[in-house]
Amino acid sequence: MTRKKNKQTDKSKVPSSAVLHTEETETQAGDFRRASFFRRLAAIIYDALVATAVAMCAGLIIQAVLLVLFEFQLIDTKGHEHYMDLFQVSDSLKLIANVWVGFWVASFFLWFWKHGGQTLGMRAWRLKIYNLKDEKDISYARLLLRMLTSFLGLGTLLVLFDYKHKQSLQDRIAQTEVLFLSKEANDHKSW
Repeated sequence: MTRKKNKQTDKSKVPSSAVLHTEETETQAGDFRRASFFRRLAAIIYDALVATAVAMCAGLIIQAVLLVLFEFQLIDTKGHEHYMDLFQVSDSLKLIANVWVGFWVASFFLWFWKHGGQTLGMRAWRLKIYNLKDEKDISYARLLLRMLTSFLGLGTLLVLFDYKHKQSLQDRIAQTEVLFLSKEANDHKSW
């Protein structure tokens, strides 16, 4: 019995003001612990695979659009007979393609974080982002700040050194936290 009480007074838990809404019950987010480094790492690896697929699809689309524009000579061919010859020497086309792909990868993370607090990898590893600032939804601006300050996931390394709070760099800056959910709270019916 004392062991159960010690778990409830764990410093890595959320303030009881944050609330997780489900269809059946309203659960205090304080019932969940902050996620460990290795659980976060597993979710990052999973999400990296999904983000790679998103990037490949976005890259395919932009390359097809640019190829059509090249073939109909709607963009300057600069004397090149083949589109890939032009693409390899054109910094502006590379920039357009990279910005397009980056936009879709960033949109993948931002949309999932905003709508449900979980990416696909976070869902698989039962992790969820919560707002520490107030009980409202996290704004896109704060989620973008969280994304930029994660430095492609390197900000999560801080969790290894922060034994007391288990906060990553991006969560500290954006005033969010990542919690490890129970199976019931992570159920798709709770979405």
